[in-house]
Amino acid sequence: MFGDMMGMMNKLKEAQKKVEETKERLHSVLLDEASNDEKLKVTITANRTIKSIEIDDQLLSDKEMLEDYLILTLNKAIERATAINDTELAAVAKEGMPNIPGL
Repeated sequence: MFGDMMGMMNKLKEAQKKVEETKERLHSVLLDEASNDEKLKVTITANRTIKSIEIDDQLLSDKEMLEDYLILTLNKAIERATAINDTELAAVAKEGMPNIPGL
């Protein structure tokens, strides 16, 4: 019984380590997102850290339009990054979970 518990604890610790390694790796996964007309481009990590924003000069003359472009493009980038982040972490967590009856 205690051997099984120790085995499960070790497997959980190993899974936790893999999750942390995956989180660290996702810092280096870069995603590019752009507005439909390519006037605004955003680069974001899979951990949802903005790395760069490129703004076309035409947008600089219209504050409201720039704000709209930023909101739409950043939200699209964050959604993509979140989907990748969630998928990667779920796969690692599922792989490392011990087979516990009832869970």
